[in-house]
Amino acid sequence: MDKMKQAMHLMQEQKLEEAAKLFNEAIEENPDEPVGYINFGNLLLHMNDLTRAERFFNKAIELDESVATAFYGLGNVYFEQENYPKAQEHFQRAIDLGLNQADVYFMLGLSLQNQDLQKLALPYLQRAYELNGEDEAIVFQYGLSLAQTEQIEQAQGIFNKVLEMNDQHADAHYNIGVTYIFQDKIDLALKHFNQALSIQSDHLLAANGKKMIEELNKQDNPDA
Repeated sequence: MDKMKQAMHLMQEQKLEEAAKLFNEAIEENPDEPVGYINFGNLLLHMNDLTRAERFFNKAIELDESVATAFYGLGNVYFEQENYPKAQEHFQRAIDLGLNQADVYFMLGLSLQNQDLQKLALPYLQRAYELNGEDEAIVFQYGLSLAQTEQIEQAQGIFNKVLEMNDQHADAHYNIGVTYIFQDKIDLALKHFNQALSIQSDHLLAANGKKMIEELNKQDNPDA
């Protein structure tokens, strides 16, 4: 097993310092190969050393401007820094260079969501869902995007899929409750708000939704 593969294996085992040493040796032996800088950048990103990670990804791009994964890595750096326009730019560049993986579409969708560009985010989150419909986070965010673009019934179906994957997903229960409010199915909304609170007792949005419904019920039935 070569040093790069050994380092990747160590990284998966969370032996980060040992992985860093091997990545560094691999770069010294092949200083003109961008993959070493990308892998080291990913390690630094994992360690939340964003400044150094940015430098390594940029070095990879200096060596080869067509390496999509370097642009994806930079996108993740900027996303972690909450620089969403710059993250968007680099995720889009990675896609334009041929990176066709669920994660890059997912992160581009999240970057747009964080800029309150909900309609622009939807097709990217949909594509992420098409590529990996078994990833709980992707499925949930796709459902959220549908809800944010007022596609309520479709959103409800996606949130139900999240619950099929994980019936303890408090946010999915809450959002299903919201979709039922839009459909004037108040009892079902209350049921899901209560389920969200039973899973996460400090779920403020579910608590507020429950309180709103209970106050409306009191107004409709003042003698109850």
